Amino acid sequence: MHRRDLLKAAAAFAPMIVAGRAFATPAAGSGRLLLVFLRGAYDAANIVAPVGSDFYHQARPTIGLHAPDPSNPDAALPLDGDWAMHPALRDSLYPLWQKRQIAFVPFAGTDDMSRSHFETQDTIELGQPIAGSRDFRSGFMARLAVALGTDRPMAFSAQVPLCFQGMANQPIPNIALNGNLKPTIDPREAKLIEAMYTTNRLGDAALADAVAEGFATRETVFKSLADEMTQASRGAVTPKGFELSARRIGTLMREQYNLAFVDVGGWDTHVNQGGAQGYLAGRIGELGRGLAGFAQEIGPDAWRDTTVVVVSEFGRTFRENGDKGTDHGHGSVYWVIGGGVRGGRIAGPQVRITAETLNQQRDLPVLTDYRELIGGIVQRQFGLGSNRLATVFPDTRPVALDLV
Repeated sequence: MHRRDLLKAAAAFAPMIVAGRAFATPAAGSGRLLLVFLRGAYDAANIVAPVGSDFYHQARPTIGLHAPDPSNPDAALPLDGDWAMHPALRDSLYPLWQKRQIAFVPFAGTDDMSRSHFETQDTIELGQPIAGSRDFRSGFMARLAVALGTDRPMAFSAQVPLCFQGMANQPIPNIALNGNLKPTIDPREAKLIEAMYTTNRLGDAALADAVAEGFATRETVFKSLADEMTQASRGAVTPKGFELSARRIGTLMREQYNLAFVDVGGWDTHVNQGGAQGYLAGRIGELGRGLAGFAQEIGPDAWRDTTVVVVSEFGRTFRENGDKGTDHGHGSVYWVIGGGVRGGRIAGPQVRITAETLNQQRDLPVLTDYRELIGGIVQRQFGLGSNRLATVFPDTRPVALDLV
């Protein structure tokens, strides 16, 4: 062996010293993990929908998806005999399902019953048992980075998220992705419409006043909803912003980072959620195109070693509310995507959905704990032993769903 080759080989196995700490060089093929956090609690039951349940169609007479029907472009896309995918994902994620590169885990979530966006988001990011005291300076992805011995984590968020807190000797880099929530009619357009009625030939002042009052009321309602959505999203990028930025994330993870987090907001759909069309359909379409773009940009070689896990703090009420939306619920559906994923299936324990099997008569129950699910994935993905995995998710036994 030449001296140059000997030095290169030695360097490949030598630990790296970063900010006073030693990190083992990531092994070749150790893989990449991207956690996508849908802040605001996305309505899982209308994205991966249990259309085989008669109760589903009874509970959602306005917003529910139609059972698969090749002649109906708005019908859901078949997954198995009980479940179907939202048609907005037809050209983005459905091909990954057909390639068996995506699996869905229904009835997934936490044992946090607060139904608070903030408390449950914190619960997931901490990855600690909710009983007793918790260390809010120790997020589970920070602990995972330490367990892996990698110096290549990245947060694609405006601030370093709670899940990456706890690495004082190795600050986590973060990059904010652009995105905002705007009304469909801007103030300039509203003024023009008001002027049309103010100067109408009939001179109907009452009508002009009513139009002005209508826009003022609309603005107040929009601001209230936008404020709630913004708070629930905690500054996360919008689905449209994620769609535009996902390819850049793919490039960076292909070339530089192997452990990453991105949060996507805009999922708190209390009012006018829509079904096959409408607000939720638009947002999930943007998210799906973003994830498909990420898979393309990261490239086939890296994609084979990449796992994307999509989570949300909780699901939503199984029955639609009086405003044609859904409220804060409990169980959700998590996604596991990647070139090496054993997909094309609905994984994990399930129960037939009826009024009697709902949690507290209102929500999907949680049958797969998120720590057990993610713990099982990272154990297989990175070859973590039981001792190292216990530092990531203490007091947790990983579930072996054979997803990777």
